[in-house]
Amino acid sequence: MSDSVPAAAPVDPVSAARAVLDREDLRVRVQKTLDDVLSRQAATVEAVSPHAAPLVEYVTDLLRGGKRLRPAFAYWGWRGAGGPDCQEVVAAATSLELFQAAALVHDDVMDDSDTRRGLPAVHRRFARLHRGAGWHGDTGRFGTAGAILAGDLCLSWSDELLTASGLPTDALARGRVVFDRMRTELMAGQYLDMLEQVTAGETDPTGEVDPVESARNVIRFKSAKYSIEHPLLLGGTLAGAPQTLLDAYSAYGLPLGEAFQLRDDLLGVFGDPAETGKPAGDDLREGKRTVLVALALERATPAQAGQVRRLLGDPGLGPDGVEVLREVLLDTGAADRVEAMIVEDVEAARAALARADVDDDAREVLEGLVVAATARST
Repeated sequence: MSDSVPAAAPVDPVSAARAVLDREDLRVRVQKTLDDVLSRQAATVEAVSPHAAPLVEYVTDLLRGGKRLRPAFAYWGWRGAGGPDCQEVVAAATSLELFQAAALVHDDVMDDSDTRRGLPAVHRRFARLHRGAGWHGDTGRFGTAGAILAGDLCLSWSDELLTASGLPTDALARGRVVFDRMRTELMAGQYLDMLEQVTAGETDPTGEVDPVESARNVIRFKSAKYSIEHPLLLGGTLAGAPQTLLDAYSAYGLPLGEAFQLRDDLLGVFGDPAETGKPAGDDLREGKRTVLVALALERATPAQAGQVRRLLGDPGLGPDGVEVLREVLLDTGAADRVEAMIVEDVEAARAALARADVDDDAREVLEGLVVAATARST
């Protein structure tokens, strides 16, 4: 009989990423915090009028999904700076989920998206409410107006939760600087995203600005910073981290945030709708001027470029059109180049983390969050 020890089963990186997100029961605690906040806000809205209940109901449904990446980066940014585990920092970190909800609701209005996380987008739900009740006026405008208000409420609730988290006043004063900058930069990045779409990515008439770099700048401010770098900086700043650690967080968080968005862009074109929660090729119908698209146009033949310009942004784009654009993105090598960029960004993030002077537990989790942020599905 052999005394050899059976080989360990290979570790599934996606399962490992989920386990990292659940360290310290963080996702459960974030959801409990959200449930408490939304319950209190529902009571406030109900007191105004029961007819206003959908404002909270639709946001509550939206907030039942998601990886909770932003709270995770904020929490472990705090822990990495020596902050203790406490409900106060969980509350502060959870404020980022409400901020993200505002961004998602408003983004879906601007992109005229139909779905989010497998559900109808919030503006579509308000439009459906209007249509089902047979109310007067334009159904679409009612839907847009309702979603704008719901998003604005999420912004307000995010601010309330951070302020009322229970952290010391001096810590909140430090963190507020990061929080406020994050909000301004995201809105400016969102505007740049809109501008890229309406100008077909040609915002510089001199031709001196590289369209690929322009697209990267958009994702840097629309997504990368508020998804990873700013949550890390918020957690670290709240904990009183030295500037050297905050600089290390930026060196880790910014490339990882870019990799996160590049992965999302690939999933928006090639992903499984069951995983992404959006119809296949939705980014193509919305005319997203992503790095992926910019690279394809840079490398395309005249015929391929013509196909992209003709089909990209067509709201009625069907499966055949989606497939034509996918083939261009593959044949030009744009998809492969984006995959290579993700690898480069991940390597840069890991190198920065290796140099950072962080708590050992936080280092282990931040390493795992690299996979959680960039895996092909989680």
